[in-house]
Amino acid sequence: MRKLAVLVVFFLLGLGVAPSALALTKKPSRIHKGGHVHSAQTAFQRATSRLVQAAAFRRSEARPSGATAPKALLSALESDIVGRMNAQRAARGLRPLRVSRGLTAAANYHSQQMGLFGFFEHESRNGAPFWRRIERFYPSGRGNWSVGENIFWESPDTSASSAVREWMQSPPHRQNILTRAWLEVGVAAVHFPVARGAFGGRSVTIVTADFGVRR
Repeated sequence: MRKLAVLVVFFLLGLGVAPSALALTKKPSRIHKGGHVHSAQTAFQRATSRLVQAAAFRRSEARPSGATAPKALLSALESDIVGRMNAQRAARGLRPLRVSRGLTAAANYHSQQMGLFGFFEHESRNGAPFWRRIERFYPSGRGNWSVGENIFWESPDTSASSAVREWMQSPPHRQNILTRAWLEVGVAAVHFPVARGAFGGRSVTIVTADFGVRR
């Protein structure tokens, strides 16, 4: 069984609101999620779907990013996921994503929380929008700052080819992977022998991919 979710976020210079990602379901065994978007100047907006309550965020304050993480920061599975996403980008003439220590920490925190507390959403357990969580690990400062997120789970285990294939077959997930603006990524794949709540007590592997740019 596989399930996945996406949050697509773009920043548009001079515009207050970015395009929204649409929710869709391909098969009963897979759920694709998307979220509405808002800017730093607008009120918080929630998705109309009961399956997701997530927001995309654009901020015009960020500090320069130089924090990258060595490959040793990632497991073999996580490194393979990054490599396969970068292969998809390279095939289309896009620059590869650098692994960010901050985005990796944000992704790991979210995968751990979802598995421990049995939820599968972009929002944090306390209901905070996803960008608030990421900002704790990948802080803004001066300049442009923008982040996005894909999430996925499969039971009992997963592979990099499975995760990236599912994302690439879903338009909003694919769009996140192939967004030209992103410069960095963090990936966390966490296995839980028993995950309750949204995972029905199954043995699962939960993957979070957080994308970002800050200049």
